[in-house]
Amino acid sequence: MAKRDYYEVLGLSKGASAQEIKKAYRKLSKQYHPDINKEPGADEKFKEITEAYEILSDDNKKAQYDQFGHAAFEQGNYGGGGFGGFGGGFSGADFDDLGDIFSSFFGGGGRGRRNPNAPRQGEDLLHRLNISFEESVFGVKKAVKFRKDVTCEKCNGSGAKDASSTTTCTTCHGSGSETFVQQSIFGQVQSQRTCSRCNGTGKIIKDKCAHCFGKGYNNKEVEYEVDIPAGIENGQRVRLSGKGGPGVNGGPAGDLFIEVIVPEDKYFHRDGDDIYTELELSPAQAALGTKIDVRTLNGEIELNVPAGTQYGRKFKLAGKGVKNVRGYGVGDHYIIAIIKIPKDLSQRERELYEELAKIRGEKSSEGEGFFEKAKRKINKALDDL
Repeated sequence: MAKRDYYEVLGLSKGASAQEIKKAYRKLSKQYHPDINKEPGADEKFKEITEAYEILSDDNKKAQYDQFGHAAFEQGNYGGGGFGGFGGGFSGADFDDLGDIFSSFFGGGGRGRRNPNAPRQGEDLLHRLNISFEESVFGVKKAVKFRKDVTCEKCNGSGAKDASSTTTCTTCHGSGSETFVQQSIFGQVQSQRTCSRCNGTGKIIKDKCAHCFGKGYNNKEVEYEVDIPAGIENGQRVRLSGKGGPGVNGGPAGDLFIEVIVPEDKYFHRDGDDIYTELELSPAQAALGTKIDVRTLNGEIELNVPAGTQYGRKFKLAGKGVKNVRGYGVGDHYIIAIIKIPKDLSQRERELYEELAKIRGEKSSEGEGFFEKAKRKINKALDDL
């Protein structure tokens, strides 16, 4: 069965804000969570809701989904084949939201907290890259250079001077959270919060790394070579796996997404994989036919314009468009005939046009020919004497 649209799953319209997405997820999660809803199918419904939220709550994944739909996460797509599977697990954001749900039902004690010292993947990063129209059509290798946080080479991300410089937090005993009691209308309520001493890390660093000052990372300039595929369009992204933000507690780095910015071309207009250009013809060329050189993406070719060509006629050059970025063939090149009417005519040209109009039984804009018009003006001048 085909997957439902993620916005439809959450009961939202495309373009919903982050707040609307989070609100819809919380409401539906409470309604269908299998620990709460024992009706048949609630478990599958909850998984579908969670999957939709995992994509739409992440700016990078949401942008990919808005542009490519479910295809963005299918194996084989350019840029690394999507953002990876779900595997039945949840991201950190999912756990935080589920915590709110469980807290509302169980007072904060219905779930276990994730291990604060467990390895976690770094954040995904986004970098925009300007390329030319020609580079977007034929593909190009580009070097991108920018600053980002990189795992400290000295301490390998631990933030500590050495292994003996890190100890377990005595306040939370390594759990990353501490229990506190507060008074409510129902009496004393026991809850948990992030440990105030270790800030949720579960550990205390006695001697910090002198190279990163305990952060575990350093901000430095990096340079990567990016292979921009032929046929890429403005706003599309290429993924560099493992080139994003540094991982936490020895976890893998995030991914780097390169979003290409492609300017409009003065001559070629692109629509998907098809190319459109205009061909200016004089009235004589359109009426009598001609052979004329036209530009294509792969150089000039001679186009045969038949006699009687009308304004707006399309000439199709099959397979002369842009290569599809996913390998689904090549688009076409459409040439649109534009009949250019001359604005300034010499006297001889005007005479010929008027003679042609007479032959065809047509009238000028004022209903009279050149000689009739001249005769009328002369007679009027004589009458005014």
